[in-house]
Amino acid sequence: MSFINRRETIGVKVGSVQVGGGAPVVVQSMANTDTADVAATAAQCIELAQAGSEMVRVTVNTPEAAAAVPEIKLRMVDANAAIPLIGDFHYNGHILLTQHPSCAKALDKYRINPGNVGHGERRDEQFSAICKVAADNGKAVRIGVNSGSLNQDLVMAKMRENSEKSLGRSSGEILSECMVLSALDSTALAVKCGLREDQIIISCKTSRPVELIALYRNLAGKTRQPLHLGLTEAGMGARGLVWSAAAMGILLSEGIGDTIRISLTPEPGGDRRGEVYACQELLQALGLRAFAPSVTSCPGCGRTTSSTFQSLAREVDRFLKEKMVEWRARYSGVENLTVAVMGCIVNGPGESKAANIGISLPGTGESPKCPVFVDGERVAFLEGSREMISGGFERMIAAYVESHYPRKQ
Repeated sequence: MSFINRRETIGVKVGSVQVGGGAPVVVQSMANTDTADVAATAAQCIELAQAGSEMVRVTVNTPEAAAAVPEIKLRMVDANAAIPLIGDFHYNGHILLTQHPSCAKALDKYRINPGNVGHGERRDEQFSAICKVAADNGKAVRIGVNSGSLNQDLVMAKMRENSEKSLGRSSGEILSECMVLSALDSTALAVKCGLREDQIIISCKTSRPVELIALYRNLAGKTRQPLHLGLTEAGMGARGLVWSAAAMGILLSEGIGDTIRISLTPEPGGDRRGEVYACQELLQALGLRAFAPSVTSCPGCGRTTSSTFQSLAREVDRFLKEKMVEWRARYSGVENLTVAVMGCIVNGPGESKAANIGISLPGTGESPKCPVFVDGERVAFLEGSREMISGGFERMIAAYVESHYPRKQ
């Protein structure tokens, strides 16, 4: 499906998933539960996996969290959601991984922030301890540098150099240079500690799209390690989606990025799966991956005075997301299905004909019937209440999937 020339990278195996080395861009997400709460964390990891996340990360910050990891992994396996499980370590990862060997074995990858592993001489010592555990267990690591938790010794040294040599560089340029240096130096140290290059993924994250683009262009030219891509914090709602797409869309279109996460701030009690769906939509929009049927729906105008088509579009989208948990396991190619839900005669029939299956609702002054098109041919009219139309159209979508996509062996 891809029409983008991807940057050549070393392939890294994370559990059963390959990152880089020509593999498709991998979608990952992160649980926001207390990892020590086994039931809640396992449930969310399973939910994220069923939504299509291909790796999931959990915080491992306490002995209780570390002790919970093996049971979380076991519950994921029992639920047929055995995607790679990643441990996110800050400050005390060297202690937790050493004192909880079952946690070290259960995890498929360790995320290390070089700015948060210690200070001075202890930084290298504690970083090396994590790398040794990874090497002993044959695990991958992500060396994840963040602008908000950068090695301050390195930053101050570069600031002094800038001042003493009158280099005239901005603080932003210096921070970006320090992030790349930290990532590359930490990678070299990890290899020195016994990790192979094909066990190391790198990321350098900031929250500003323009800075992220420049940062990753620089980083991509200096390493063949696969790169994890994303803003440190994307934000909420439209801002989080737009800022992530603005930065990551440009980089992915240039072939940069081997695994991605869109770090959305959820609404209180909101659906954590939103960040998975956002990643999938971004990759699908760029033609890099296909994850789920795409729904084309019109924005509405004065011709579409009824809100019926808006509700129907939302209901169809929800229906497809729910059914994809089953369909993804049962049918080959169903992620390429195209669906149209249109609101009036202007573009409705044309867009509906262009989709595999589409419906055009009546706008102002049109006949109160909804033509349904299958592969360009009108096959039926639906009418009645919104619930009747919605139910009828969803049954037709399910029938189309059943008859047009082969069952997996």
